[in-house]
Amino acid sequence: MTVKLFYADPYLKEAVAKIEGIEVNGDNIRLKLDRTIFYPEGGGQPGDIGIIKGEGFRIDVRKVEGKEEIWHEGRIKGRLPQIGENVELELDWEWRYENMRQHTGQHILSAVLKKMYNSDTTGFQIFPDYNKIEINFDEELTWEHLLAAELEANEVVWSNVPVEVSEYDELPEEIRSSLRKALPKEVTGKIRIIKIDEVDLIPCGGTHVRNTGEVGFIKIVNFYKKARNIWRIEFVCGYRALIYLDKLLEDYWKSLSEMLNKNRPLFNRILEVKRELETLEEEKDKLRRETWKWKSKALLQSAENINGIRVVSIVEDASMKDAQAFVVYFVDKNPDTVALIVGRNYLIFAKNKEVKDIAMNELLKEVLNEVGGSGGGSEVLARGGGFREAPEEVLRIARALLKEKIKKS
Repeated sequence: MTVKLFYADPYLKEAVAKIEGIEVNGDNIRLKLDRTIFYPEGGGQPGDIGIIKGEGFRIDVRKVEGKEEIWHEGRIKGRLPQIGENVELELDWEWRYENMRQHTGQHILSAVLKKMYNSDTTGFQIFPDYNKIEINFDEELTWEHLLAAELEANEVVWSNVPVEVSEYDELPEEIRSSLRKALPKEVTGKIRIIKIDEVDLIPCGGTHVRNTGEVGFIKIVNFYKKARNIWRIEFVCGYRALIYLDKLLEDYWKSLSEMLNKNRPLFNRILEVKRELETLEEEKDKLRRETWKWKSKALLQSAENINGIRVVSIVEDASMKDAQAFVVYFVDKNPDTVALIVGRNYLIFAKNKEVKDIAMNELLKEVLNEVGGSGGGSEVLARGGGFREAPEEVLRIARALLKEKIKKS
């Protein structure tokens, strides 16, 4: 079993250990040590990173995992180490310390949310740029709820109260009954309890700072509903909070500087741009429909009349989305019409709903049987793509098959 030095002293940055196991895969190596300062991934907290080195080799540790036996994985430079050798361990302290700050900040925020809204934290994870928790909350969660909790959580941070860690073989009943969250039944061995003054008392296997002041501050940056009564809250603490807010402000000011009116707030400027876009879309739609009207007249003049049904067939340059919008308009406005539209990589067949005994999805299926591809649709509108013939040839086949159907109807 690996001795967990990170529990004895989470501020220990360097140590010496002995190799007890080795697994090699090319330049990648995994080491099991008799003792370690590297925290393994678990409980929402990422594993530590850093360096393991010995005489003639160096390993850049990028993954640490395990419970009783902890394995350290990374790329090796130099010779292969041997079982029984002593190695020097060096943590990436900035990575570890920030994870400790985030984890302690999560305890504070979760405890405050429990106290204020009786919301249990059902999930937690630390990412490189931010953290997330998931809570149960039966009502509609708002920024007002969260900002009130954020202020309360930061009062705890600024109170600079101690973060105490205790270990028990058997949890005393007075502690068990006071836990924010019940001890999972599958927990075995020593039980680690984290106590933050009168704020929080909970089992936890992570590493934490010595006092709440080291968290710096807690900032909630986003939230949204994940399921019926489960909400995801994203937050940051410490140095990562400054980095996150700096990037957010950089984005804010760059965005505002691109506006014609550069005065704050950005929200009002966005509303102005949105209104302008809506006006432009309305004008664009009017012009589109005017174009469609003249295009329809031109197509009807060259339409082929088969037993009273006007058949329009063209090879189209427009996108499938634009072509479908036009063809729906066209057949809706013109009785007794069928339209066959073929683009470079799509085909659309449509008819006026008053045209009887001819199904566009059946016609499409027959055409695709000859030219390849796939598609589907309804009796009134069908579309497909992936054909292997040139658009002109696809259109010729479609016209010929449609003529046979009309003559038989």
